[in-house]
Order: sequence, then structure tokens, then C-alpha cells
Amino acid sequence: MQAKTRSWNRFTPTRKHLWIATLEGAPATVVQTLLNGPFLTGYLLYLGATSAQIGLVLAMTTIVNAGQILMAFFMQRWKNRKLQILIFGGLHRILWAATGLIPLLLDRDLWIPAYIALYTSAFLSNAFGGVVWSTLMADMVPSSVRARYFGIRNMMLNALGALCLFAGGQILDKLGNEAGFEVLYLVIGTAAVLNVIAYLFYPNPPFEPSAESGLLPMLTRPMKDTSYIRATAFLSFWLFLQGIAVPLFSYVMLKLLQVSYETISVLTVLQTAVMMISFYVWGNLNARWSNRRLLFWTLPLLSLSCLLWGMLAWLPALPVLIAVHILLGAGTGGFNQLAFNFIIGDTPRGERPMFIAMYNTLTGLAAFLGPLLGGMLYEKAEGLPLWVQQYGIAAGTGTVMLVLALTLGRRVLLERQSRRTKTETPDKSMPV
Repeated sequence: MQAKTRSWNRFTPTRKHLWIATLEGAPATVVQTLLNGPFLTGYLLYLGATSAQIGLVLAMTTIVNAGQILMAFFMQRWKNRKLQILIFGGLHRILWAATGLIPLLLDRDLWIPAYIALYTSAFLSNAFGGVVWSTLMADMVPSSVRARYFGIRNMMLNALGALCLFAGGQILDKLGNEAGFEVLYLVIGTAAVLNVIAYLFYPNPPFEPSAESGLLPMLTRPMKDTSYIRATAFLSFWLFLQGIAVPLFSYVMLKLLQVSYETISVLTVLQTAVMMISFYVWGNLNARWSNRRLLFWTLPLLSLSCLLWGMLAWLPALPVLIAVHILLGAGTGGFNQLAFNFIIGDTPRGERPMFIAMYNTLTGLAAFLGPLLGGMLYEKAEGLPLWVQQYGIAAGTGTVMLVLALTLGRRVLLERQSRRTKTETPDKSMPV
């Protein structure tokens, strides 16, 4: 034990902080994996949700990001980011985990309204904590190792997520919905408590405030950065289109294709494994190429993950779903990692909270409207031939996404950045 303590003490402060951020991600991954994706859709179906209600729930995580604008402003006065993470991150984990108590405490007709209320409150807290966590990571992780660190961190955490997906699917298939979700929520509750405890070990580096003092001047700063706002507007519209189809993949598989939980879990594990590998690959590529160029390369992969659903017209479901999840894993892994690096690396440090808040607000609004529209489309298509719901909506969305990526996406994300480039971005992160 003493040898381990001496070894830990020989680490520089930044290396300790990177390990803490990685270890904190472990219980967070357990919570988010077992409460999201096919488990979220399955739990909502168990509670009696319709496709429109599922679309509303899936969209709620993003619309609440508008609250980040106020949080970015309040951060200028309340500068204790460690306390902010503890409060808002803790509330997110606890409130989301509390949705497991709904069938035990409430009458059936209140299940869906109660879930939506708890879920919305949890993700409003997550939105407040998200802008704080992003700025904290930007200060904790030196820019020289940022791309590779997040690639390795995300790869490790997604390996854990893959195990959770497989185990969760096995539990639900063997125990059924009622007993299965009870077991899952016991694990989730334990992980949520451990996650909150892990926040106590985060550092609290000095916060560099904005040069502006008022909310309106702070709000207009991102708008004046033409290159940033063009890229953000495009990515927002992209996420709107993607939201029409991708969040409802689990709904289509569970309800329309009658795919078992076990099969969906294996497919999601495959997607997660590909995503895990892609984090490492995209991280290494990001050391050589800019965030925006690599973001563009992810767009065709995401488009094809929707477009390939059309192959269900000629091929059996399983090989098509395997191809879809491979492409989705590679594309989503790159998009999420590179978008995060874009908003913490290609933005000025003092104004970073508002730049992050503006990005998350615009993309959040778009990602809210996408699943909402998608849920409505699937509901309206119930009177049409079954193929429209099974693969028509997804394939049509994928076609539009591919055309958009190869036209407007190329112009916006590959434009020359004369005022500020990736290598020229000033960064005063904590020293290694």
C-alpha cells in the first residue's frame, strides 16, 4: 500500500487529474449505458409509452441545453467549478436513477408523466453541469495531449459500456421486464452514488472570466466569430436531420422488427466496440488533422448508417443491422469526440463557457426537434405500408444527409480559417 501511495505521489498534479477524470467516468458510464439506448426505449415501452412520447423523451436531453447560456453567465460570478460539478452532476445522476422507483411508488396512469418530469429535471441539471465540466476539462487536459487523451479515455469507458450493454441485455432477456429492470436499477443506483463521490476528487483550477460583464455582450461574442457560427449552424441542422431517424432505431427494432433484447444488446455492443476503436483512431488522426476536417469525414459514415436501412427491402434484417451499427459506431464516435474538441479547443479560453453554451443550445434545439419530428412521423406512418416505418423513414433521412454532407458540409467544414486555426489557438491549460 505504501509503495502504491509513493507511486501515486510521484505523479504530477495534471497526471493525477487525468486519472481522476478517467476513473470518474467509470460509474458515469454504467449509469448512462443502463439508462440509455435500448434500455431507455425498453423501459419506456414497459411503462406504456407511445412512439411520440418516446420521441419527446429522447429529444428532452437536448432542448434543456438552452439553460447553459444562463449557466455560462453565472459562472462569471460563481467561480467554484468543483462545487458546481458536485451539485449539478450529482443531481443529474440521482434524479435519473430515481426513475426506477416510478412503478413502485405511483399508479400506472402517472408513470409516463412522472418519468418525463424526472428525466427533464435530471437533464436540466446535466445541462448546467455540462458547460462547467467542458471548461474544466479544457483547463485540466493540456492541448498537446488532448486529442490522444480523450481518444484513450473514451475507448476505455466504451469498453466498460459494452460489457454493461451485454450484461443488461442478458438480465432483461432472462428475468423479463419487471424483475430485470429492478436488478438494473439496483446497479444504476449504486453507480450513481459512486459517481457523486468521485466528483469530490476533482481539482478546482482558477477560472478565467470573460472580458465582458453583461449577458448580452457575452451572448454576442460567439455570433461575431463567423467561422465558428457557420460551423455551429451547419452541425445543428445536421443533428436535426440525424435526430429524425437515429434515436428511434431501437424503437424500430423492438416494436416493428420484433428483434429480441439479447440481439439488440449484441448489436449495441458491436456498435460500442467499433466506437471504442474509433475513439483511438480519431484521436490519433486529430493529432495531425484539424477538428473540422475530421468532422466532415464522419458525416458520410452517419449518412450511410441511415441509408443502409433501405437494404431491408432485399436482405435479411440481421446483416443489415450489423452494417448499420458498425457505421453508426464509427461515425458517432468520431463526431462526438471531434465536436467536443472543437468547442473546447477552437474557442478562446476566457469566452469558452459562452461559446460552449451557444454551441450546445443551438445543437440542442435542433436535436430536440429532430426526434420529436421523427416520433410524429412514425406515428403518422402507422396507416401506411409497414416498410415505411421499418426502413423508409430512415433510408429517406440518410439520403438527404448524404447530399447535405457532400455539398454544404464540404463548404462549411473545409473552409479556410484565416483568423484562427487549430495550431494557432492559444491555450493556457494546466501544465503537464
